[in-house]
Amino acid sequence: MMQVRGLIATTHEDAPGVAASLAPDNLTGMTTTADGNRVTTVIEGTQIRSVIASVDDYLMNLAIADETTALPQHKQGKNEQRE
Repeated sequence: MMQVRGLIATTHEDAPGVAASLAPDNLTGMTTTADGNRVTTVIEGTQIRSVIASVDDYLMNLAIADETTALPQHKQGKNEQRE
């Protein structure tokens, strides 16, 4: 049986936040880690089409995670009211 393996490495201002955002969506055969400002994901499978589809989904999720973690954070105090 053929084994397909791919590695995607990207850099981010908040790599731990990006990795934490991506991890819940990892399928079997996917691992995501953060080290410094780098996020590394390994995708493995036995069918090339499945791996390609997983990479495609991952890249979309990666873009969203990167944009979301780059947003300014605002913490509401107990006495502040939401608008």
